[in-house]
Order: sequence, then structure tokens, then C-alpha cells
Amino acid sequence: MLDGVRDRRLTRPDGRVVAWTDWGPAAGTPLLRVPGTPGSRFTIRADRSPWVERNLRAITTERPGFGASTRLPGRGFAEHADDLAAILDEVGVESVFVLGGSGAAPHELAFAARHPDRVRALTVLVGAAPLQDDEVAQMIPVNQESYRLVRGGDVAGLTALLESYREPMRADPLTALSGLMATAPEADKRVMADPGWQASIVLATREALAQGVDGWVDEALAIERDWADVDVEAVQTSITWWHAPGDVNAPLSAARRLVDRLPHAELRLFGEDDGHLAGYHREPEILDELLARG
Repeated sequence: MLDGVRDRRLTRPDGRVVAWTDWGPAAGTPLLRVPGTPGSRFTIRADRSPWVERNLRAITTERPGFGASTRLPGRGFAEHADDLAAILDEVGVESVFVLGGSGAAPHELAFAARHPDRVRALTVLVGAAPLQDDEVAQMIPVNQESYRLVRGGDVAGLTALLESYREPMRADPLTALSGLMATAPEADKRVMADPGWQASIVLATREALAQGVDGWVDEALAIERDWADVDVEAVQTSITWWHAPGDVNAPLSAARRLVDRLPHAELRLFGEDDGHLAGYHREPEILDELLARG
């Protein structure tokens, strides 16, 4: 699973450690991969043939509090956007294609807003977006409850909720995720039955939650609030935002509102029966579209 993967670390000026992985030829086309939530630097495809075929150098990042990366309490999105730029400086890459999904969306947008010269083109897969109260009921139960607790200012309750999921997710990620996604479309369940997807998600999830749930709590607090440190209208990067009508993790209506605010973004829809995991089996198509914009 980790053949050829280089596991790397960087210490930031504030003393935090930021971890990431680097895979592929140093001279390959650089792809900055921003994982969803909870994700880690090991959120890497088991089948990397789409990357080989496109001669990609895949740099997979990790946010504070996940995996081997030091927690940063109270963080929003700007802090990690600057971490991403520092990683590129460390590996000697000037500009990259950016790909991320789900909870990665605000981090991608913050990076593009704060470091526009580092982004050649950007893709969001079924990304999170600021919600209206009437959209919350469309989501899976854990997301509904997380939203309610954040909006109510109940950080202790949020921590307890995520703690109740952590041990099952580390002990048996596939069973735990199947339970979390019980209301997802059948198309998502077919993706979850794919051995390649299973291999990658088991490794990524166990590593993401290795140091506890504090990073996940910080992430939920940032995502469910107002995104005050993401200057959406300042994002001048070319963006394609792929979304699924049947997504029960990130409502399509919220994504539409956000895409409408982005100056150079296009919303593309997967099939009517697709859900949150629709991009997994379409990665070649998604990569080709992204690379064509650079």
C-alpha cells in the first residue's frame, strides 16, 4: 500500500510539526492532494495507476491535529493554507494542481485566496460549504448532530460525540464507516465495497485519529462556523466543483450557493444516483479535466 511513498515532516516557526507524503517522480507534474475529514497524509489511492499514467508527483497533506501533525487549537483555514505553501517551499515546487474533497474544500479555497501564484488550477470533489439550517436534515446523523452542537456552542458535547466514534473507527474502520453511511445512496455503498477503496480508507482513518479527536473537533468547529478567514470572492483560480445530487454528507444546495460566489468556478454534477464517494471511480476523468486547465 505504501510502496514508493515518502513520509515527510516540517517544523513550522511556531514549533508545530506538519506532516505530508510525497509520491512519484520529483520531476513529475505536481498534484497537491488535500484530504477530506477525518483524513491524513495516508489518504492515498491503493491503485495509483491514474497517477502513473499522468506522470504525477502526488503530495498528500495533513491538517493540524490529525495523524502526525501537531494540533493547533482555535484554528480556522488560513493557518493550514500557509502550511501548504510552506510544504511546497520545502519540496521546491513553485505551483501545483490542487485536488481535494469533502472537508478539504475550505482549505483549498483559503490556499487559493492567500497564495494565488502557487495554484495552477483547482478541483473540489463534493465539497463542504456553509449550511443553512433547513439543509442540515439532508445529512447523515453524525453531521447533523455535529452541526447542532457547534451551533449551540457545546464543545464538550461535540468532543464526546466524536470520541464515541473514534475507537470503533480505529478498531474496525470499514464496519464503523458502513454504519455512519447507512443512509447513503447505493452508489456510495458500491464504492465502499471496492477492495482498493477499503485498503486506503483503513490506513488513512486509523492514522488520522491516532492522536485523539481534538483535531477532528477543531475541524468541525471551523467547518460549521462562518468561514470568516476564507475570502471567497478573492479566489481568482480556475475551479471545477464536482458534486452529486444524492450527497448526504454535503448538500448540493449549499455547494451551489458557494460556487455562485467564486469568480471563476464551474459546478459539474455527477449522476442523479451518485453520492459523496462518486469521484473515486472517476479519478482519471477528474484528473484529465483538472490538468487541462493548467
